[in-house]
Amino acid sequence: MSRWIQAAIFALVIAVIIFFAFGLRVQGQSQPSSGPAPDFTLKTFDGPTIRLSDLKGKVVVVNFWASWCVPCRDEETLLEQTYEQYKNRGVVFLGVDWVDPEPDARAYLKQYNITYPTGPDLGTTIGPLYRIKGVPETYFIGKDGNLAGNSLGPIGDNAGYMTTAQFIQKLETLVAQ
Repeated sequence: MSRWIQAAIFALVIAVIIFFAFGLRVQGQSQPSSGPAPDFTLKTFDGPTIRLSDLKGKVVVVNFWASWCVPCRDEETLLEQTYEQYKNRGVVFLGVDWVDPEPDARAYLKQYNITYPTGPDLGTTIGPLYRIKGVPETYFIGKDGNLAGNSLGPIGDNAGYMTTAQFIQKLETLVAQ
């Protein structure tokens, strides 16, 4: 077996272990959906570093995702299209890549033509602030820097999750505030 395949298998095993260990740690805790948004710094794959608290005055959509997450793929086109539609209206999208090898994450971003700022959750420090239980999870932050709700599961027209219409309505409400 080639060294690349062995390295990929090793990375996948480590990611699965981290995923389950993290899940056990946050089991029983609910995700925050109101109050001040937990602040974090995200070093994007493109280089710039973004601090959430520096975005006060804008609506922020924080989406936790991973390249290995099938439901994440289901919502990605909608997220990118909505970002393009709202980026000039004071809405910032931040993608937080969770427990993912960087080459896989970069391939995913290229495949889905993601242009909004995205970076890895290095050391899984951002996910615990939001007590995520998996991916995808999306958090809405108002212009005042407070959480304005969340969506656990893929956004889109899938039964049981936030629909496209609900997503757009949420953004419209936050932009109008």
